[in-house]
Amino acid sequence: MAQSSGTTPLSFPVLVGDIGGTNARFALLTDAHADAKMFDPVRTGDFDDIETAIEDSVFAMTSVMPRSAVIAVAGPVQGDEIDLTNADWVISPRQMMQRLGIEDVVVMNDFEALALSLSSLGEDVLQQIGGGTADDHGPKVVLGPGTGLGLAGLIHASGIWVPIPGEGGHVSFGPVEADEFPVWAKLEREHGRISAEALLCGRGLVRLYRGVAAIENAEAKFASPEAISDAALAGADPVARRTVELYCRLLGRLAGDLALIMMASGGVYIGGGIAPRLLPILSESEFRKAFEAKAPHQDFVRSVPTWVITGERPALTGLAAYARAPGLFGVSLEGRRWSV
Repeated sequence: MAQSSGTTPLSFPVLVGDIGGTNARFALLTDAHADAKMFDPVRTGDFDDIETAIEDSVFAMTSVMPRSAVIAVAGPVQGDEIDLTNADWVISPRQMMQRLGIEDVVVMNDFEALALSLSSLGEDVLQQIGGGTADDHGPKVVLGPGTGLGLAGLIHASGIWVPIPGEGGHVSFGPVEADEFPVWAKLEREHGRISAEALLCGRGLVRLYRGVAAIENAEAKFASPEAISDAALAGADPVARRTVELYCRLLGRLAGDLALIMMASGGVYIGGGIAPRLLPILSESEFRKAFEAKAPHQDFVRSVPTWVITGERPALTGLAAYARAPGLFGVSLEGRRWSV
C-alpha cells in the first residue's frame, strides 16, 4: 500500500469521521452532490478501535460501503500509527484499509477539519458575541474547549482556503487580573505547568473550580464539568458560578491572543462542546472584554468578530466539503494519505 498524493481525487462513496477524545462521529457521502448521511455518534471508550466503531455504527446501518475515508483525529498526524491525545485508540490507516475494504484513507487533525468548515458555516449554526465585522477573505481562527483544547487557522491564498493545524492549546497560560493570582497559586499543575488546555478543557473547568473553592474556603461539591456547568447555569452554587465566569474571561483572553497572532480579520470561532452549553453565561460574561484588552492593538481586536459554533457536527461539514471538492482547499496530504 503506497502513499497517494493530494491531487488524486477521492472515489465515492466517501466515509467521513470526526474522532474526538470522547465521541466519534461519522457520515457517508454517496457522491459529490448528495447530502451527507449522518450516523448516531458513539463514545470512543465503548470500542477497542476505530474499525469496530465503524463496523457497528456505520456498516451495520447501511448497505452502502465506502471506497474512501477522510478521518479527522484529535491529535497530531505523524506516521502510520496515530495516537489520539485524549483517548486510547491508535489509528492505523493501513489496518483500516485491510479490515474495512477501503481503498483510500486521508487522515487530518480534527481542528484542521473544523477549520475547513469556517468558510461555509451559516448563520443558523453561529451565535455572535460582541461586535466586529468579518473580512470575508481574512484569516480565521477556531478554538474549541472540549475533552481537550483544539486550535486551527484558515487563510485564503491564491483563490483557495488553506487550513493551518496547530497544538496551540498547550501553550503556557498565566494570570493577568488581580483576582486571578490567588487562584493560580491553588491550581494543580499538569505536566509540571499550567497550559491553556489545563484550564479551558473539561478537566480544566474542574481544576479551575477546585482552585476557586480553595481560595473561598468553600467545599468543592462537584467533580465533573457537567455538574459545575449545570450548577452555574441554574444559579445554584456561587462557587460554580464564579468559576464559569472566570472560565469565560480566560477563554476570551486566549481567543484575543489568537486573533492577534493570526491577524484574524475573518473572525474567531469557538467550537467544541463546552462553549455552546455555557452560552447564557458566556454572552453576558467578560469574554469579550478580555478578548479586546490587547493594548496597544485593541482597536484591531475590537474589529474582529467572535462566534460560538452551535451546530452539532461542524467538523463533518468541513470534511464533507473537502471530500466533495478538494481543489477548493490547500490541504497538504504528504504523509497523511494512504491508498491501495
